[in-house]
Amino acid sequence: MPADRSEALPTARRPHRLAGGQPGLLEPGASTDPYRLRLYRVLRTDFPLGYDPGLGAWLLSRYADVALALTDPRFTGYPHDGAPRGPVPAPLGLCRGSLVCTPLPDGVTAPGPSAAPGSTPATLSAVERTAYVLARRIAGRDRADLVGEFCRWLPAGADAVAAGLSYPDLNAPPRPAAHQRSGGGTGDCARHTGLRERALASFLANMLDDPDLLAAVAGSGAGAGMLLGRAWTETLRRDPPVQIVLRRTRTEVRVSGGTLPGGAPVACLIGAAGRDPARFAAPDRFDPLRADADPLLTGPAGCPAALLGRLEAEHGLRALLTAMPRIRWVEGFRPASSGVLTRGPRALLVRPS
Repeated sequence: MPADRSEALPTARRPHRLAGGQPGLLEPGASTDPYRLRLYRVLRTDFPLGYDPGLGAWLLSRYADVALALTDPRFTGYPHDGAPRGPVPAPLGLCRGSLVCTPLPDGVTAPGPSAAPGSTPATLSAVERTAYVLARRIAGRDRADLVGEFCRWLPAGADAVAAGLSYPDLNAPPRPAAHQRSGGGTGDCARHTGLRERALASFLANMLDDPDLLAAVAGSGAGAGMLLGRAWTETLRRDPPVQIVLRRTRTEVRVSGGTLPGGAPVACLIGAAGRDPARFAAPDRFDPLRADADPLLTGPAGCPAALLGRLEAEHGLRALLTAMPRIRWVEGFRPASSGVLTRGPRALLVRPS
């Protein structure tokens, strides 16, 4: 096994270095795949605190430091002070930290064995209906790309109903709903369907990579629903759709790599923290049953976007497995993600039958 250093990679694949040897987060070549390039590992090990001029912020990459920045009252939102402080996690995951976050329609209901906590009858029905329509369309094909033909459509359908709009037209290409363009409606994180698309694609990629896991969640019992929920949480840890969350110090703060000055912008590298071996065993492995799961990196539990994302993941996968129980990757295909600010698979090529 090659040494765990970026220097062990071909020159073209090494992260571009800033003065002093620190990897540049936004420099050419770095955004292709920060995991494969060992960029995050180099930052965690050798540069736990460093300033990135391209991003205009101090970088935190270790889990302990990122967790501190997300929860400690000495940090606040950036560029405004509206983000939560103290023990409440900062907006991350699918939550964008809207100052006005409208609940999903129909009130909050108690979670059932196969429903995400906080889901509502209308929203659940919309997600299920849209997912099964999309899955049945794909089922008769020789091959399909789930990113373009499923992941981009499902959040748009759920978003329309969550905003109180009519059922979406599934014969037209998905596009921002009227409430997104006008600024009305929910006016919150649920508007950002692109993040839910990426999260859903990452979730499906992880599940399709493990036929045994697919078989385990194919049932309808409470155990299958619980396993699906854990797989969703594990996806947000291992493959977060938002890789960087910006914060700002209110005063000087001591972290593992040194001292952050007061009033400084801080970039919390969620992608690096979620795979920190000091916090997670075998951090690169997708393991829904891991004993060291951590809800911190999934974002606020009551955020409408987080609720919708989990519903879309769970019921989207159920719809796919119902319509095409033998779904599998196209021969020779392996999913590949891209992006260093937001991240997700570019394509998911499958054979429905």
